[in-house]
Amino acid sequence: MSESGRTTSDALADVRVLDFTAVMAGPFATRMLADLGADVVKVESLEGDQVRARPPLRDGASSYFGHLNAGKRSIALNLKAPEAIAAIRQLVAGFDVLVENFRPGVMARLGLDYPTLAAINPRLIYCSISGYGQTGPRSQDPAYAPVVHASSGFDMVNMDYQDGAVDRPATSGIFVADVLGGTHAFGAIQTALYQREKTGVGQFLDVSMLEAMAGMLVFELQQAQNVAPRRPLYTPLKTRDGFLMVAPTSPKNFEQLADAVGHPEWREDPRFRTNADRNANWSDLLAETEKWTITHSSEEGEQILSRFGVPCARYRNVEELLDDPQLAARKFFTEIGDEGGRYRVPNPPFRMSGSRAEARDMVSRLGEHGADVLAQELGMSDEAIAALKNAGIMG
Repeated sequence: MSESGRTTSDALADVRVLDFTAVMAGPFATRMLADLGADVVKVESLEGDQVRARPPLRDGASSYFGHLNAGKRSIALNLKAPEAIAAIRQLVAGFDVLVENFRPGVMARLGLDYPTLAAINPRLIYCSISGYGQTGPRSQDPAYAPVVHASSGFDMVNMDYQDGAVDRPATSGIFVADVLGGTHAFGAIQTALYQREKTGVGQFLDVSMLEAMAGMLVFELQQAQNVAPRRPLYTPLKTRDGFLMVAPTSPKNFEQLADAVGHPEWREDPRFRTNADRNANWSDLLAETEKWTITHSSEEGEQILSRFGVPCARYRNVEELLDDPQLAARKFFTEIGDEGGRYRVPNPPFRMSGSRAEARDMVSRLGEHGADVLAQELGMSDEAIAALKNAGIMG
C-alpha cells in the first residue's frame, strides 16, 4: 500500500484528476473517483470551497465538507494570478481528467477552457457540470439544485401527486439534482476513459443537471405526450406508531398481501380480481390494507408482511439508518476523520470483486498538499514555492 492509501487493486489507481469543483454536484462526482483509487487534486480558491464553513461543524471542521471530499488532496491558488494559471497549465500535462462546475464561461475567462488545455494534453478528459448545460438560452443562468428541481418539472409532478392536499410545491432540503448530476458525470468520465483506451484521445463532457432531472421523469414525460390513465400511487399507510409503505405491484404480491392481512377473499372481490380492477380501485385497496396496518406497530407490520413476501418497509429516520443491520452487513458506512474528530460517511452503493470501492480516510486541510503537488509534479523549488505564497498566489 502506498503512502496515499491506494493499492494496486484500485480500479482507478493510475487515473489523475484535477478537481475544480465546489459545493455538491462536482465534489460528489470527484469523491466517487477518489473512492475508486483515483488521485484527485482539489484546486481551491484561497478562501476554499464554501462548504468548508458549513455545518455540521466540530472544532471548525465541517463533516459536510469531509463527506463530499474524502480522499482528495488540496491545493489553494489565486486563479486571478497569471502565475497560478501558468502552473495549472503545466500540471494539466500530467493529468487524465479535469472536472469543473463553474457557471459556463468562467473557465474560458481564466484561460483554462477545454480547447486551450486539450492543446496541451490531447488525452485530457474535461468534464463540465452545470445547471443547464454549456449551450442553449439558459446556459448562463445561475442554477443550484432547488432551482433545477423547480425548472425540471420534478417539483410540480410531486405536487400533482398529492391530489390537491397541498397548495404549493414541497419544501425540500435534499439536493437530488446535485447528486444525480454528479452521478451522471461520474459515469460519463468512466465511459470517456474507456473510449480513450481505444482512441488515445480525450474529449469534452457537458453534463446538465436539468437534463439529469428531466431524464428521471420516465413515466411522466410519456404521460405528457399521450393520453394515459394515471398510474397507481404508493401512499404511506398509518400504523399504531408511524407509517408503512406497502407496494403490491404484481398479481402475486396482491395475493401475498391478501393472505398476510387475513383477507384471502379479496382474490374474488370484483374490485381487485384483475390487475386492471386493482388499478381502477387502488385507493380502495390501500384503504382496506390500512384497516389492518393501523392495528399493528410499524415494526410488526413490516415483519408480518415481509414474511408473506409483500414488498414493504416501515418509514425510518436518518438516525435509524445509521444503525441499519442491512447497511452494516454491506459495510455501507465507513469511518473517516479530520481535525474535528471521527464520523461515518457512505461508501459507493456498489461492490467490485476485483477492486476497492470505498471512501478514503483523508480529509485535506485547505491547501495542505499545494507545496508537494508543485514540487513533485513541476519540480518547483522550495524558494519558488515560498515566493508564490509570499505573493499571495498560493495558500
